[in-house]
Amino acid sequence: MAHDYLIIGAGPAGLQLAALLERDGRDCAVLERGSGPGEFFTRYPRHRTLISINKVHTGHSDPERRLRVDWNSLLSDDPELLFTRYSPRYFPHADDMVRYLADFAAATGVRAHYGVDVTRISRDDDGFAVVDDGGRTWRASRLVMATGVSRLHVPPIPGIEHVERYDAFDTDPESFTDQRVLVIGKGNSGFETADSLVEHAAVIHVAGPHSVKLAWRTHYVGHLRAVNNNFLDTYQLKSENAVLDGAVELIEPRPGGGFRVVLRYARSAEGLRELEYDRVIACTGFRFDASVFDEGCRPALVIDDRFPEQTSAFESTTVPGLHFAGTLTQQRDFKKSTSGFIHGFRYGVRALHRILSARHHDTPWPSTGLPPSPEAIGEAIVARVNRSSALWQQFAVMGDVVTVDGGTARYQEEVPVAYLADGGLGSAEHRFVATLEYGPDHDAVDPFDASVPRVAENDAENAHEASYLHPVVRHYRDGALTATHHLAENLENRWDLPEVHQRPLAMFVKECLAGA
Repeated sequence: MAHDYLIIGAGPAGLQLAALLERDGRDCAVLERGSGPGEFFTRYPRHRTLISINKVHTGHSDPERRLRVDWNSLLSDDPELLFTRYSPRYFPHADDMVRYLADFAAATGVRAHYGVDVTRISRDDDGFAVVDDGGRTWRASRLVMATGVSRLHVPPIPGIEHVERYDAFDTDPESFTDQRVLVIGKGNSGFETADSLVEHAAVIHVAGPHSVKLAWRTHYVGHLRAVNNNFLDTYQLKSENAVLDGAVELIEPRPGGGFRVVLRYARSAEGLRELEYDRVIACTGFRFDASVFDEGCRPALVIDDRFPEQTSAFESTTVPGLHFAGTLTQQRDFKKSTSGFIHGFRYGVRALHRILSARHHDTPWPSTGLPPSPEAIGEAIVARVNRSSALWQQFAVMGDVVTVDGGTARYQEEVPVAYLADGGLGSAEHRFVATLEYGPDHDAVDPFDASVPRVAENDAENAHEASYLHPVVRHYRDGALTATHHLAENLENRWDLPEVHQRPLAMFVKECLAGA
């Protein structure tokens, strides 16, 4: 069983890549351990409510604009394959995602093999050999890991092997009635768990060494979301619950049941503190499982060995031909953008497909021609930043590129800016790269504090000081950055006002080209 491409994992990323390869007639197959697509969502999140938004009513008819607030749909030319048709709920039930992914796989003709548990991966001169639990060997020239972070991340805390884990604990709140509970971990899974116990547990503490980071302030959707932060009220309004800023250093079972926990406070002269609990739940996140790789092709790991290290082409830095898709690609923009989530990595997967097509099938990055005039270039950029979902979701990570060489200009959409910087599109005399970005100190500003000075809406002169999301256009000559232009922020995210946005951008382009 030999293929050009072998994809491990039939979750959203694996299905997205397989559908694109299938559309182009590539030889690919998907191996999935579960009995069907999206097995992850049959178990997670444990309390069954997704935190990826599903805004059905947008006021827009443009499907590209609608994807800005549809965080669950995969990319397809079929208007029926939209998640918004599966649920009207803003935060949908996880079972709806399972149904959607099964329909997506069937409609796109993805060739997936279910019930195939990969046990070993090796590499030789002919490519990759993948052995499953049935003893079969699957071969491929190129291997794509789309498994997600499938292994629980267990911090090295003495005694943690005695506690309950997020992936297996009994989620019935009544089983916690009148008990003292410690939740280790200050992410969404930790607070989701704590919030579910508020009506039954006597005392709930949520502990972690770092301060809580709120997504509405940092703009990173993996930080604590408002839908999971009701627990903060029960702490600050003195309802016997607490958020502890400190590292758990020891968990010791008590002879009569329960646990003695030693905590070292992060910002208190008190230092160590001993606390007692009836139950302890570890909600400490997940990691990539590299155990199936032979030593000779095991990819390098980074970020506490939780993610495979990748090039700007989503390829292992140490194993040529081994690529990654989906939430694993957040290694490239860890806790800065959206590659860890469907609404971000669906565009990363499409970029990976284009990279593979260029490398192995002599298919250049899609482009369209346009007149090389400043007005035409400015108009094309303005049109795209006002409707693109990819630039909106993958802020500062994806960019649209206008290449000007001699008397011709070409427009290329959704190029990873790091891939471009590494020469992925080749050389050119002039390139304009348009991205959507927050200001450099956006997470240091409280957006609800009216006393904090901020740049006025549509202030073109001071647009470079804006903290909210806005377009940024950079000019490169022969690969070197020469100038940067910021378009003024706008409450309605409209960056097409003639005097505020369009004319200043055209002047910027004109000056850059004239400087040649």
